Amino acid sequence: MDNKSKQKSSANIYQIVWRWHFYAGIIFAPFLLILAITGAIYLFKPQIEGVLYEDYYNVIEQGEKLAPSEHIESVLDQFPEAQITSYRPGEERTRSAEVKISLNGESYTIFVNPYTADIIGKLNVKDRFIDRVEEFHGELMIGTVGDRIVELAACWTLLLVITGLYIWFPKTKKSPFGVIFPRFKKNKRILFRDLHAVSGAWLSLAIIFLVITGLLWSGFWGTKVQNLTTNAGIGYPPSIWVGSAPESTIQTKDIADVPWSAQTMPVPSSDQYGGFVPISIDDVVRITNDENIYPTYEVIYPSSPEGVFTISVFPPKAKDEATLHIDQYTGAILADYRYENYKPLGKLMAWGITVHKGLEYGVMNQIIGLIVCMGIVLLVISGLIMWWKRKPNNRLGAPTGPSIITKKRVTILLLLFSFVFPLVGLSVIFVFVLDWLILRRIPRLKQFFY
Repeated sequence: MDNKSKQKSSANIYQIVWRWHFYAGIIFAPFLLILAITGAIYLFKPQIEGVLYEDYYNVIEQGEKLAPSEHIESVLDQFPEAQITSYRPGEERTRSAEVKISLNGESYTIFVNPYTADIIGKLNVKDRFIDRVEEFHGELMIGTVGDRIVELAACWTLLLVITGLYIWFPKTKKSPFGVIFPRFKKNKRILFRDLHAVSGAWLSLAIIFLVITGLLWSGFWGTKVQNLTTNAGIGYPPSIWVGSAPESTIQTKDIADVPWSAQTMPVPSSDQYGGFVPISIDDVVRITNDENIYPTYEVIYPSSPEGVFTISVFPPKAKDEATLHIDQYTGAILADYRYENYKPLGKLMAWGITVHKGLEYGVMNQIIGLIVCMGIVLLVISGLIMWWKRKPNNRLGAPTGPSIITKKRVTILLLLFSFVFPLVGLSVIFVFVLDWLILRRIPRLKQFFY
């Protein structure tokens, strides 16, 4: 192939990549804004909830705390028809205890003064601001369908980053301005181009990290990855995400919320001792404290005679993750899952998740996460402005170029990506079918899109 043919082939590939980058950006821009804004808010969950629920969280130290059973008794005295679902002792001397109850089909958190057992306040779980932000961030508040949409948007974000880097990468030696640094003294068109391209290049690795660690939570790809890594012996132990635990068909997620790494953990059954009375919450808390569990733990009550007490903790650092199952009749620890039990890849995934949530490295972690989220907002807005300014009337203004099928290397790369991320593959098939059956056959649509 002569130089002229190589240049033409390279130009065609550039146009194809630019076209796919353009369409992916236009389609998924709203979802990227949602993920970036809600993610930025969620990063500061500790501070936000500390302000919103200050009157519920803070108590005055008054000697020794009362027994947990007295906290539970106080709640049941005021809500006699309630079913206790979990108990959180409180990690500090000035922190209230929390008792979660189920009442009339609703879930509430009751805040209790640990020194007097007085009820401080009641909060419907559905009214917790950050929980709604998390739900919007993870599934657009529409359940499984929303989870799949968010996962698809996240996967296409990876393609946006990859295609964006290809477009940005200088093909010849150039000045660092416009490549490494934005050109602020040029006209607005060049400025918006640089804000989009240069910022995208700077943020690319951070965005890829956030996408991958976020996908580990997803209901489809994340679950498949956990199955693969666990079965290969390089991820979590078999009883964390997949596999079986002692004599159980009940799962932790059927009882209550637990750390993300234990959402599908099978729960071992308590042995059946006819006539035996379940141990008290005082015993459960004592056993848990003896096991050196991070103090922000929550005790989840058994939901059936065969169930167990589940101890779960949401620690700031991955190394403190733990989930215990305690026999409700004997107090025996039936299962004890710690970070030390994770395989190398499992530890890496756990670390990635806590960094994603802004917890692993404290305030600096939150600030860096916020910068990345703000950068994503900048990328989306600058990209939309660039498109709007160059868009012709009555046309979408997409870059022209040959079909992706004409370039085998690009097609193979897209197929490989679709294999790794099946939802992307399904969306690509949908796009090709839509293009073949509708867009190219209706003159007005063809004129608008092409």
